[in-house]
Amino acid sequence: MLLRDEVEMLRRVPIFARIAPAKLKLLAFTSDRVSYRTGQILFHQGDLGDAAYVVLAGTADILVDTPAGEIKVADVEVNSIVGEIAILCDVSRTATVKATSNVEALRISKEHFLKLLSDFPEMAVDIMRVLADRLNHTTAELTAARSQATPEPQPTH
Repeated sequence: MLLRDEVEMLRRVPIFARIAPAKLKLLAFTSDRVSYRTGQILFHQGDLGDAAYVVLAGTADILVDTPAGEIKVADVEVNSIVGEIAILCDVSRTATVKATSNVEALRISKEHFLKLLSDFPEMAVDIMRVLADRLNHTTAELTAARSQATPEPQPTH
């Protein structure tokens, strides 16, 4: 894929939409193009958060290890970014990302990602919106799951 194609694909990612094409070209140039086959892991829960990934093609699952086993918490689609939480919060990976089809992605190093945020503060607002939307969705799912799991009170005689 040509650099200009990668720049065009980055523009389709909501958090990068307002960034100047020249800056996106630099981001694409300094990022690594990575490929994963169906079933391969992009990163594991607990790994060092050293990069974010922009999915250019393909799909993946976001999986979390729990005492009851691994659970799928979300789908990753084209034009999504994953791995940014570990960078922003300076923590280890909060989930495992596993390819459910062949995936093409740009791997953006922590250093370049944070530099982009400092150069484009409006990008931080867009990231907050994405994260707030994820939190809202997760809260709704958790509320629904807990309301189904809570037994109804039994009448007392």
